[in-house]
Amino acid sequence: MGEMGLRDLKRARTRRLIADTASRLFAERGYEQVTVREIARAAEVAEQTLYNYFPTKEQLVTDREQQIQQQLDELIRTRPAGTSPAAAIRDLVLQTVSASRDLPPENGLGTLGSLAAVSPAVHRLALEMIDRLATTLAAAIGGTTPIAPEVARLHGIALAGVFHIILGESGRSLRAGRTPAETADALLPRIDDVLGELDRWLR
Repeated sequence: MGEMGLRDLKRARTRRLIADTASRLFAERGYEQVTVREIARAAEVAEQTLYNYFPTKEQLVTDREQQIQQQLDELIRTRPAGTSPAAAIRDLVLQTVSASRDLPPENGLGTLGSLAAVSPAVHRLALEMIDRLATTLAAAIGGTTPIAPEVARLHGIALAGVFHIILGESGRSLRAGRTPAETADALLPRIDDVLGELDRWLR
């Protein structure tokens, strides 16, 4: 592995360490009660290093937003003819839910959905994130489907609503004391059903 590859790997590990540390502290004490300085100290990185990866505290709970948006956008824009947008993103959405099974139980209460269930500030962040996602999805759908812009916007809102359901249901489940694995296992078939309904509608 070259120097650039090692550098990228180190950056990815540092970013993950900071995000996991923030999640653990948020789970223990709540979003509002934890400062960026405390997160940096617990992760054993300089405060400026943390800001290099996460320019704002809010991004510590929405750290995968851009990555997921880009993946969904690409899946919709490159989907085969005759494939609905819901079908195009189905595997990624289910994989995202399934991956949450591996979250350490002690970090469960520090996830975006769980924090949004008890923190008005994080709830607002989650709603803003869902709205941005709806805009991205609408643009991808409108750019690949011969429908009116307002209809594309409606389709984008519907698909972004799937993530709203995931955040809401997972947050309530984790707050009720279920583990991340139990939460994911219960949520997977329900999200699969929702995507199936949207596939029939959007097709």
